[in-house]
Amino acid sequence: MAFTYGAYTACLQDRSLSEALDVLAAAGLTGAELNTGGFIPSPHAHVDALLASEKERGELRALFTDKGMELTGLTVSGNPLSPLPTEGLPHAHDLRRTIELAGSLGVRDVVAMSGTPGTDPGARYPAWIVNPWNGIDLEILEHQWSVEVPFWKEIDALARERDVQLAFEMHPRNLVFSPLTFEQFLDRVEPTNIGVNLDPSHLFWQQMEPIDCIERLGAHITHVHAKDTSVLPGAAVRGVLDTAFDPVPEDPAQRTPTGIGHYCSTWPEDPAWRFVALGEGHDVDYWTRFLTALAAVNPDLGVNIEHEDAAFGKVEGLERGARTLLAAAEAAGV
Repeated sequence: MAFTYGAYTACLQDRSLSEALDVLAAAGLTGAELNTGGFIPSPHAHVDALLASEKERGELRALFTDKGMELTGLTVSGNPLSPLPTEGLPHAHDLRRTIELAGSLGVRDVVAMSGTPGTDPGARYPAWIVNPWNGIDLEILEHQWSVEVPFWKEIDALARERDVQLAFEMHPRNLVFSPLTFEQFLDRVEPTNIGVNLDPSHLFWQQMEPIDCIERLGAHITHVHAKDTSVLPGAAVRGVLDTAFDPVPEDPAQRTPTGIGHYCSTWPEDPAWRFVALGEGHDVDYWTRFLTALAAVNPDLGVNIEHEDAAFGKVEGLERGARTLLAAAEAAGV
């Protein structure tokens, strides 16, 4: 068993899958993770066509074989429990279809998010409870868990039936966003086929230490996103729970979509943190220790770069990240 080093192809959606795999191979990577729905489009994996046709699935497998690459995961990051009609039901549908497709392709890993329900049965919007020091917030959380538990018990059973392993990205604005909230999930749902996608970028900006999180989560880690974050001087006065953002840009050309009909707010000029290319926030020595810690808890992982640093071009950012990741892998001997 060994790690497979690759990348999530979402940042290369302007290229065909064949072209995207060539970019990854040229960077020295041997694996790829494809998006199959949720918040962003899936041009590299046409789910309906792949589910309908063994010929289509065979052609996808053959493409990976011809490129000397491994398909190490499908990603369907969304909010399947959102009360918004453009999120909840469509994302839940994408999730079920992705699990079915993964089983048909023989792909083990499906990356997902735990989701965020509303505050009560009549809520119109999802609500993330950050710090429930107020007892009312604990009441909201109990309602949200009452929505989460039956849904994920059903999805866990589907994953078990299809021999697929789900991996939650511990992402803010989700009920599961930290090791402790994942442990709450374990206690309530008792899943057999749901673990963690260890993405350190979202842990960094929450001021967690990913290596400590790895040691705490242990074998529950079944997939990895190699993504970096830089905590910036603005954190001194903004804090990492900053809400001082500006509205979505009026000019559609300036907008960054977060889903169908939804967009990112305008980021502050002096933010508390931002995502950076792998190696720009933490050096090779850090990533060496990161990979060593992962190997100690699970020696068989897909480790995929997720590039979201606007300071670099898509290919340039992936190449920089690959150099850092592969140097760390060599130093760690994994």
